[in-house]
Formats: sequence, structure tokens, C-alpha cells
Amino acid sequence: MTQAPSHIPQTQSLRDRASTFGLTLEEFDLVTENMGRVPNALEAAIFGAMWSEHCGYKNSRPLFSKFPTTGPQVLQGPGENAGVVDIGEGYAVAFKMESHNHPSAVEPFQGAATGVGGILRDIFAMGARPFAVLDSLRFGELSSKRTQFLLHGVVEGISHYGNCIGVPTVGGEVTFHKSFEENPLVNVMALGLMKHEELSKGTMGAVGNKIIYVGSKTGRDGLGGAVFASADLSDASQADRPAVQVGDPFMEKLLLEATLAVIQAGVVAGVQDMGAAGLVSSTTEMAYRAGLGVNLYLDKVPCREEGMVPMEMCLSESQERMILVPVPGKEAEMFKLLEKFELEVVEIGEVADHNMYRLYWHGEVVGDMPVAALNEAPKYTREGVESLEIIAKRELEINESNAPIPSDLKKVWLELLSHPSIASKRPIFERYDHQVMTNTVVLPGAADAAVLRIKGTTKGVAATSDCNPRWVYLDPYVGAASAVAEAARNLACVGARPLAITDNLNFGNPHLPEVYYQLQKATDGIAAACLVLDTPVTGGNVSLYNQYTETAPDGGKRTVAIHPTPTIGMVGVLADISKRATQGFKREGDLILLLGANTDELGASQYLESIFGLEAGQVPKLDLQYEKKVQDTVISLISRGLCDTAHDVSDGGLAITLAEMCISGNLGAEVAIDLELDGVSRVDAVLFGEAQSRIVIAVHYNDYEEVLGILDQAEIDFQTLGTVSGDELVISENLEEQEEVRILMSATLEELKTTFEAPLRAVMG
Repeated sequence: MTQAPSHIPQTQSLRDRASTFGLTLEEFDLVTENMGRVPNALEAAIFGAMWSEHCGYKNSRPLFSKFPTTGPQVLQGPGENAGVVDIGEGYAVAFKMESHNHPSAVEPFQGAATGVGGILRDIFAMGARPFAVLDSLRFGELSSKRTQFLLHGVVEGISHYGNCIGVPTVGGEVTFHKSFEENPLVNVMALGLMKHEELSKGTMGAVGNKIIYVGSKTGRDGLGGAVFASADLSDASQADRPAVQVGDPFMEKLLLEATLAVIQAGVVAGVQDMGAAGLVSSTTEMAYRAGLGVNLYLDKVPCREEGMVPMEMCLSESQERMILVPVPGKEAEMFKLLEKFELEVVEIGEVADHNMYRLYWHGEVVGDMPVAALNEAPKYTREGVESLEIIAKRELEINESNAPIPSDLKKVWLELLSHPSIASKRPIFERYDHQVMTNTVVLPGAADAAVLRIKGTTKGVAATSDCNPRWVYLDPYVGAASAVAEAARNLACVGARPLAITDNLNFGNPHLPEVYYQLQKATDGIAAACLVLDTPVTGGNVSLYNQYTETAPDGGKRTVAIHPTPTIGMVGVLADISKRATQGFKREGDLILLLGANTDELGASQYLESIFGLEAGQVPKLDLQYEKKVQDTVISLISRGLCDTAHDVSDGGLAITLAEMCISGNLGAEVAIDLELDGVSRVDAVLFGEAQSRIVIAVHYNDYEEVLGILDQAEIDFQTLGTVSGDELVISENLEEQEEVRILMSATLEELKTTFEAPLRAVMG
């Protein structure tokens, strides 16, 4: 049994305060059992941080075993700072997605800014140079003053950090829904480029290796951040502002260059960024991977505030800090390389063979914990029960009585086009620098995925993020599988072959059976889709407790949970970047084709929610094998140079897809739909329904016959819709018996553009 540090009182009363450390009473007892004694306050706080959901994944880790995580394209799977995939010719891409939801809810600018900083450190800790950022954001209704405040702050925070550090923000998505009013989601994905031999890992090497602190000094900002992120928000959460970190992108730029310099020089055995739980998580995780112990001398930690104590040093989440472990004998070389970057570079400990996490303060042991126990949080498998309310919503039959076909289809069309979740995000992404580093070849808003060049090769990398929270809310299995399918579809629409995913699982409180059910089924859906689409999971993030508890005027409590949002970030590769597609129509006379089948499915659509106030119905069916056929066909057409225009059918349906293609290309189109061809009875289902596995393409008339031949062999549904022409989008219905068409709706390009651009411009300026 280890001895308790002598100068810190060891009282059983600490157990009564277990919740203040982020531990349950049972977990406190488990800590005591693991240590062979009652922990002191510092040790209890460290266990609380390491066993938080944010660090320990105790409610979610048991569900990850079903994820496919390997494949010939995977160089590094889960368990490191980021996943890494091979893209050929000796190059690899490191990528990962993480959240900064709770911090952004109480301090949107710094919450979002430091979210960018944190994910970038995960990337360059792997030895990769960050070269792209994507953001996936969720807010309440745009008309809300709180939403507008959060939106401005988050966008400014992302643009400030990314623009200052010189990494382009190249894509993402933004959704508005009332469930995110108090608890916004700020998910950030980053990509980095490296050569295979530059891959670095977060380990400590061997006994006797030195532990080096590099970067900013440690302050009191971010204290308790991991525990803060692992609890419900409430109307008292403004008091948690100290748990929000403060970022300095210029310091991060120095840290980035310094870290890559020592990795490329071959003088480091291990690298880890100080993220959630700060110094503690970085050093314990490195020791755990190495199967070793550490001695840390906290009085050597550089501090920027007077009177800081061990608790603050251990759990501060101050930004722009890394742990480096030099290769034995190359310590002096590493220090010399780091000198020019003007960073704090201090030896704060060494690797030991005792398998303990031993903390010293002015020569006295103040903490002595088993490394394995810190990194092996208890795992909870709970019983999930689907909400009866959601079952009733999903099973609601959509028919003429609750959703009659509107007489004015154009009015509906323009109303959907102006919904903030569908409308142009230009007022957001124009705040970002998306061309710094000169790798971006497809700008935000121009295609379904971002595309970046790999200089010196013909290759390109594509990236996207995706999730429809409404679908996951109504059917978490199909909704989550569909998020993977749509992310892959987005990549296919630019001509990229999907490689792998990272995920950010945003859910409410897992202790609630209906929330755990959502999490359980969503992970099942992700696993199923990844297996069929050959996109292994290389890592990610879990953000639970995304719900807000407020006090009503009568003193009662009311809890509002977010719609479950398992955001999928996906990376793909183009063998020849010159053969790529974007969503805008390119040429007068091009022929427009729809790949995939129209259906009568209206359930779970934006149309139902916006026009009839119904968040209900069955989520559109997903046949993953058929989905893969459609995607493979589009990728083949683009790679052969037969198609340079493609856009998937998603929110708002086919009519919105066509409008977006016209707006992007500044060209009109004449389109006719045929209800009888697919046996569809409702015209609004074809126009605004969100049936899956559909992609609209446009091809040059000279290539039309060759394209038809390929489609005939592909064993997928397809039909020719019309022609690119003029300055108006006209959508008609084929009337076979009369051999004529009936115009359903039409709008000029100017009308479409004005409608599409106005909503966010009015708020963002």
C-alpha cells in the first residue's frame, strides 16, 4: 500500500464531497480500492478529471467495440491524438474531430477559438502539418437573440484563431433548431499532411527518458474543463466561465513550428498535446501507452500567475502547451532546436519503472496514483429504452389530412430555400480565410465537399462533415447510418473515393434510458454503414450531457436536451485532382440526370417541419449496398472525365438541389419530372421529399450516350430530367397521356439568389 502524502489531510469526509471532484460515491470507493487507501483532494480531483466522460468515455467506450477500425488505408486508428490514413505516393493525412460545446455556450468566442486550437494540436502532435479546418455548428432558431449572440461569437472565434494561425477553414455545415437554443454544438475537424515516416506517437519511450514541457505558461484558465464538459448545463453555468480556456493563436503557430521541427529532426520519442485535463491527461496517457510510470516535479511547471498550487497546475487547461519526450542522448539537440521559437522549454520530470503517477511539490510527494487505474475508467453499459413520444412521432402516417399537397408549390419552394439550415452560409464562411496555404481548389459553398491539392502530385484530398439531427432524433440507427452515407455521398460528388471517418457523438445525459438508447442505436448505425462503405473509424470524440436545466418562475426545473447529433467527418482521395466535380451547372445545353429513385417518402423532411410543423414520420429508407453502387458510379463518371457537375439530394429535396445548382453555376435549367416512372403518387414528395441515394449530375451532350451506357451497366435507377439553359429554373411535370408538360413552378436566377442569400445576411451583416 502506498503512503498518503503527509501534509494533505486524509479524511473520509472527502468521500462525502465526491461529486465536487466529478466522481460518484461508488467511483470514489473504486478509487480507494485501486489505491489501497483514501485519496487526498488532489488525487480525487485527478481521478475525477481522468474518469470524466470527456477523458474516460465511461458511458460510450463499451459501444465502440462494434466500430470497424482497420483497413489497408489506415496507418493509425483510435487511441492516438488523431487517426492517419494513407493517400498514396508516401503521403498520409492525419484527421480528427472534437467538440467545444459547453465552453461555447458560456463564452462563444473563446470557446470556439480554443476548440480550433485544441484540434490543431492533435494534428501536429502526430507529425502532420495542419492544412485544413472544417466546422460543424448547431444553434437554436435564427430569430432568437441568444442564437444570434452565440452565432456571432462562435464564427468570430473560429475565424480569429484559424486566420491568425494560417490554416484555412475550407468547409463545414450549420443547422438551426430550437433544441440547440441553450446548448449549441461546436464541432471542429482538422486535417494535416505528412509523409509516412514523419508519423509520431504519444508515448514515453523508455525508463529514464526526460519529460519536457513546451509552450505557454500555465494559468488558472480552463480549470476543471473536462469535468465541466461532462455535466449538464444549467442557468448557473455562467459561474463556470473559469473552465473556458483563453487562446493565443500566435503562440500556437510558434508551438506548431517547434513541434514539427523536432519531430522532423528525429530527436523526440513521444509527443502529446495538453488538452482536456491538461498536464495530467497528457502525461498519464503517454505513460499508460508505454506501460511505465512518471515522476513529475510540479514546482518546475512554468506558471503565469502567482501562488498557483498543485491542483491548479495539474488540471489547468491553459492553451498552447505540449509534452515532448526526447530521444535519449538527444536532449541537448532538441533544446537547441527549440531555442529559436522563444517558448517555455522546461524539464519537469522523468519516466520511471514504478507504474505510478507520482507528483512532487518542493521535494514532497503530493500525489501517488497507479497509471493504469487513472487511464482505465469504469465502463457503464446501461439499459436503453426508446421514448414512447418519439415512437409515436415516427409512426405517424403522413397523408393528405395532416400534410395536404399545397396549392402554391412555388411559395413552399422559396420558403424552404430561405430556411436558415438550407440557405446560403456565405455570410459565415466569407469571414474565414479559406485560401491561405494555396491548397484549396474548391471553395466553400461550391461543392458538396472541400477539395485540397497535394502539391507536387496529381492527387487531391476531399473532406466533409455531415449529420441530420432530425433524422437521428426520429430514428437513431437509420439517422446515424445516413450521416455516414451522406458524408460518403458528398465525397463522391466531387469525385473522391471515401477512405475513413472520424466522429463526434453529441448526445444528452446517458443516465437517461431514452438518451442511452439513442447513443446505442446511433453507434450501431455508424458501424453498419462504415462496414459497407469501407470507411473505418479512426478516432473521434464523445460529447454527452448536452442538455440544459433551467429554473422556471415557479421554482420547478425543466430540462431541454439537444437532438442527438453524431457528426461524421470523412476524408477521401482523388487520384487526379484535375478530374473533379462541383455543384454548379457549367454550360448551356448540358443534360441533367438524376441517379437514384424518387419515392413517396416525406417523413422526417425539412418540408414537413417547416410547412406543416411536423417533426415526424419514417426516416427515408437506406439501402447501403445500393448507396454504394450510386456513389461508385458517380466517382467513375467523374474520374473518366465524363462529368464535372454533381450534387446530392438532401435537405429540402430535389427542388432545392436543382435551385442550388442553378445558383452556384449562375445558369438556369428546364426540368421535367415523371411521377409514373417511379410509381410516385405525390408531386410534393418528388419535389421536397428527402429520399436517399439520389445524386443530380450534368453532362456534356457529346458525352451523353457514353454516360447512358455506363448507367445502364451500373444497375441503378436513373432518368434524364432536362437541360441547362437560360436564366430561369422551370420545373414541370411530364403528362404522358397528353404528351405535354405542366409547369409546377418557376423562378428567375435573381429571385432564387435573393431568397437563398437573405436569411443569414440579415443577421450576420
